[in-house]
Amino acid sequence: MTKYYLGVDLGSTTSKAVIINDQDEIIGRGITNTRANYSIAADIAKDEAIYNARFSILKKRLENEINTTPEYERYIMDLESVFQYEQFKVRLDKLGDELVKTCKAFFKDEKTQETILNHLRTIRKTFKPVIKRDYLYNNLGSKNQFFRDIVSEKYNEEVNKLDISLFEPLMTVWDKSISPAENQLIIFDFKELIHKAMDDLHEKYANPPEINDHTHVNFEDELKLLKGNFKQISESLREHIDAISDLEFEITNMTGTGYGRALLPFPQNCIRSEILCHAFGAHAVFPKTRSVLDIGGQDTKAIQVDKYGLVTSFQMNDRCAAGCGRYLGYIADEMSISLNELGPMALLAEKEVNICSTCTVFAGAELRELTNLGEKREDILGGLHKAIIMRAMSLIARSGGIFNEFTFTGGVARNPAVIKYLSQLVKENYGDDIKINIHSDSIFMGALGGAMFARRNLNLELPATKQEVAEMN
Repeated sequence: MTKYYLGVDLGSTTSKAVIINDQDEIIGRGITNTRANYSIAADIAKDEAIYNARFSILKKRLENEINTTPEYERYIMDLESVFQYEQFKVRLDKLGDELVKTCKAFFKDEKTQETILNHLRTIRKTFKPVIKRDYLYNNLGSKNQFFRDIVSEKYNEEVNKLDISLFEPLMTVWDKSISPAENQLIIFDFKELIHKAMDDLHEKYANPPEINDHTHVNFEDELKLLKGNFKQISESLREHIDAISDLEFEITNMTGTGYGRALLPFPQNCIRSEILCHAFGAHAVFPKTRSVLDIGGQDTKAIQVDKYGLVTSFQMNDRCAAGCGRYLGYIADEMSISLNELGPMALLAEKEVNICSTCTVFAGAELRELTNLGEKREDILGGLHKAIIMRAMSLIARSGGIFNEFTFTGGVARNPAVIKYLSQLVKENYGDDIKINIHSDSIFMGALGGAMFARRNLNLELPATKQEVAEMN
């Protein structure tokens, strides 16, 4: 029986889970928002990693078929995306129940209550097919967007189309409903959902949408080809799917890490410092790594490692979340844009406005003051992103500097403006010869390191002089 090892990185804003096999190969990844309930966030991330692992194993089992019939790989990719849509539908129904419950509890006047309920039904009815289309045809499932973010964007769009008097009551109902709906641990029947996903694939290939964009001139021809082949192989594919659905996943060992690791429902001997895990994970992906920068939701860590990936020195920010993911989230809220829009908007800056502080407490006031002075939002964000990296560079210098190779980990590594200013400042301060590593799995590095600690059953500690500081953070 194959042995599997689990690493869970319980961060302050996101929880990540990685499953590896006994060759250190990643076979499953899971990620979710971290809210008030840490244990549920960890379970959701773990379950998502197991679902993803089943698809990885399915792809591995069909390796020969993929080599002879490349469409197989496309079917599996589409199948996982549509499977995620089936999960989304279940959670959307849970959200609908919460919205109704909140509305009835908050609005005692029956006429007002019925008005709000009618709008809630219309809003959901309007955006549900739009989201389905994005999952089926625009590969939404692979973009690591959370349920809250997907629905919030569509919900806000519809609310803003209504009379201004409805804005506050509809947003109040939303704010009070989204967390309870999102924090529910839903046990999905993998076999049931994946067969529903297979039926959705039949619909996708049989009834393609009209595409007017000239960049998709071959879209219909491609779908016709996929439809024809799908009919021929769907029964064979279902047999493999049933085998994967019945596969038992036995986690041989596990390790928990991250900002909220003390709250994980793991035995104490399965908990490791996030500094150790991020270093180990970064070194596993990039074996020549000697310096690591991790910017997470709540803290920033500059880490030096040896040739084995073990920590030799590190520095952390203080308990303030200044310049971290949570701070960027607050800035996005202040500007009424999504977190994903921050980086691209900052890249449009014509200059970097001087930011006096990256303190979350004063961020709103400084933003409003700069806006009132006539500064463009793009230029403000350019200055803000540069200030974040300058703060991180100070930590790097105090940890010992940057050596080849330098690896950037954490969720903020997905922000293109952060990458731009980090690259600039590293080259300015340490020369053009430094190789900067940024991987598509950067946000999973801590969980990967945890899984690798679990496989090796290592019980290492941080350098003695720094351990007390790390345990406080």
